[in-house]
Amino acid sequence: MASWLFKTDPDTWAIDALETSKRATWDGVANNTALMHLRRVAPGDEVLIYHSGGDKAVMGIARAVSGAYADPKLKDPKLVVVDIEFVKRLKTPVPLAAVKAEPRLKTFDLVRISRLSVMPVSAEHRGLLKTLGV
Repeated sequence: MASWLFKTDPDTWAIDALETSKRATWDGVANNTALMHLRRVAPGDEVLIYHSGGDKAVMGIARAVSGAYADPKLKDPKLVVVDIEFVKRLKTPVPLAAVKAEPRLKTFDLVRISRLSVMPVSAEHRGLLKTLGV
């Protein structure tokens, strides 16, 4: 099972919506690198939901329930989506400041390439994030 971090602007879509609906289609990804990562998502993979904007924190956990498929709302087969389901909300969100303060996370894409909306989370980084509360 792989782990991923999906970033969203909570003013557009927040973990509250996923918690209410229980399932959602993750769409709207246009960056080539983020799309490359999204195409590698497999059913059962863990997805950390990160709020950008004012929150700047990992807010909860979801699970991929599909692999990538062409966005049915668009006519461009290069633009893909993934279906996810709600797993849990974190009791205490893990802020970006805490992630950046952990020296062993300096190679994590959330720190290095902060604008990327979909990124892999290595097993090492996932273990470190667990110590921060994820």
